Amino acid sequence: MNRKDFISRVGLFCASTLVAPTVLHASNEQGESKDADKKIRVGIIGCGSVSGVYLPHLTKSPYAEVVSLCDIKPERAERRAKTYNVQNFYPNIEAMLAGVPFDLLVNLTDMQEHGKLNRQALMAKKYVWSEKPMANTYSEGRELYDLAIRLGVRIWGAPAVVNSPQFAYMSQQIQTKKLGRVSSAHAHYGHEGPNWSAFFYEKDGGSLPDLGVYNIATMTGLLGPAKSLVAMVNVVTPTRNVSDKGHIQVIAEDNAMIIMEHQNNVLSHIQSGFNYFDPYGHAGTGQDRPTISMWGTEGNMHLIGYDWAPFGVDIATKDNEKTRREVTDSKGYVWQEGAATICEYLATGKEPLINAEHALHVLEIMEAARLSQIEGKRIQLKSSFRWPVIT
Repeated sequence: MNRKDFISRVGLFCASTLVAPTVLHASNEQGESKDADKKIRVGIIGCGSVSGVYLPHLTKSPYAEVVSLCDIKPERAERRAKTYNVQNFYPNIEAMLAGVPFDLLVNLTDMQEHGKLNRQALMAKKYVWSEKPMANTYSEGRELYDLAIRLGVRIWGAPAVVNSPQFAYMSQQIQTKKLGRVSSAHAHYGHEGPNWSAFFYEKDGGSLPDLGVYNIATMTGLLGPAKSLVAMVNVVTPTRNVSDKGHIQVIAEDNAMIIMEHQNNVLSHIQSGFNYFDPYGHAGTGQDRPTISMWGTEGNMHLIGYDWAPFGVDIATKDNEKTRREVTDSKGYVWQEGAATICEYLATGKEPLINAEHALHVLEIMEAARLSQIEGKRIQLKSSFRWPVIT
């Protein structure tokens, strides 16, 4: 399946622990008064296929006004601007930052560019919502987080998996001990690999920041921060044919397995890769199989569908042994809603579940997994985040 087909089918930071929330109705960098009922001005950088999913969602948000678009291929920005009636479009971030004022940068570019572009936006005192990951290393991500705090703005990073009602249900079952003492969990996400761009297979690309990031965010969100991990990552398919560069050598991992230790001796296992045949396809349409499973002394629980597009939760417990399917209504949750969630926060002060320190923890896990492969040993983790996400 190509990128266009996938996107069309899929389409059918909280720094509050350190700094008191400051929302945009107080003032903006131009010193203008901004009332809470006014929309947050959004600038989007990266007008490829993902923008074709973000834009329909953001332009319908009562809290967002998309005022500018940017892409290094200017014709793409112009095409999106015409489609979605956006008045301003630019060929690079420098021109965008110097152009029409906006409050929130939404970064939808290639993952290798995220750290650099996010830094430029923060230096201009813009809030930032970044597609995953927010940076290419944990240290770079931590620097961005600290920079945002110093400048009085904030940065958040995808994914938004903690927003789904299925995640909320699973968290509540764990926190209320419906599964007893949770001991172990498994998650997987993979497909046959993108064929539309080389960046997935180049340095700082890979199946972990593209796919594994979802499961890592969900697993740590449900079970708490990881204390340590062991991992193996490698390349199964050494060369690929992609639309933008033809025949290329694969540098970043296309096959990964991670075992994490959480608090209370809970162990979880995550696998991801670009070598998975799945009859449900890249978009997971119609999937009726679990991709995340958890076991405890009093029950077991399984997320049906991918965590970024869940269909329900199967659960069985000692007091109700027959497996039953719960939370089959996603109540409007979609994977691309993160930017709109942040606009709502900036406009109203409603605190998001999405937490920048959680995204940083996920970033450290991905980096540590690669280090574990290189050094052949268990890696201790230093980052954490506020948990539980939902009680």
